[in-house]
Amino acid sequence: MNKGQLIEEIAQKTSTKKEAQVILETTLEAIKNSLKENEPVAIAGFGTFKVKEKKARTGRNPKTGETIQIPAKKTIVFKPAKDLKELL
Repeated sequence: MNKGQLIEEIAQKTSTKKEAQVILETTLEAIKNSLKENEPVAIAGFGTFKVKEKKARTGRNPKTGETIQIPAKKTIVFKPAKDLKELL
């Protein structure tokens, strides 16, 4: 499902596509802003998004076999809620 299909789905339960688009974009923007501030976002019955810091580590260039240093970085992780896991 892509963003357009998600807007269609929301629009079926609200009055218009435009309202659905505003609702979705506002929700996504709020999630992005919270993650930018390193605040987890928990949606009951769905799951939790949070920022995880990965430590710097040593890796290997697959083409040359050369050892390289991979810098530390932040990534976003999603942990599904129990209810969501049970659907699968």
